[in-house]
Amino acid sequence: MSDHDDVTRLQLLYGLRRYLTRELRRVDAWIAQEQQREQERRRGEQARPPAPDWLIELGIGQGRPAVLVHAGGCDMVRARWRAVDRTEAWRQRDAGVDGCTHCALDAKLGYLEG
Repeated sequence: MSDHDDVTRLQLLYGLRRYLTRELRRVDAWIAQEQQREQERRRGEQARPPAPDWLIELGIGQGRPAVLVHAGGCDMVRARWRAVDRTEAWRQRDAGVDGCTHCALDAKLGYLEG
């Protein structure tokens, strides 16, 4: 092996080092972006208002009549709803609006017909 071969290898290794340093900076930038996204996601979760305890699912049409009463957090609630307090949920059940069976509304509300 000659000195010329050693210089060429050394130059190649330095070139590889520059390339890897550049790639490492790119990865560091991606990590920083992901950390920023994660911080924003956590801030959004912390700023989110608490879920309402009771919901009235609304129909479509004039006056948007109440269709179902749900416990807060029910997976079956569709897009049209409004939050209500326990008294209003109870009043809607007394007025004949059905309670959601999926979230066991009547049991959670303590509502017994009859």
